[in-house]
Amino acid sequence: MMETMIGRVIHYYPKISVAAVVLEGHIARGDRIHIRGPHDDLHQAVTSMEIEHIPIREADKGQDIGIKVIDRVHTGDIVYRES
Repeated sequence: MMETMIGRVIHYYPKISVAAVVLEGHIARGDRIHIRGPHDDLHQAVTSMEIEHIPIREADKGQDIGIKVIDRVHTGDIVYRES
């Protein structure tokens, strides 16, 4: 499986299980992502994304978004899109 680096986790909100991500590439709802870091190795589909609490379907380089995640992630983890 091929992976493309699309961003980096800049914060994790544990109460709502959301990773704040600064994007370096394109992402869309339904994409499969891999979040990897020293403590994490998470694979999941993107089911929910927001910018400033407004649901979005896709986002591009330079945007800061929130992604609902199924497990804890950490600041500095790298986000990859799987294809």
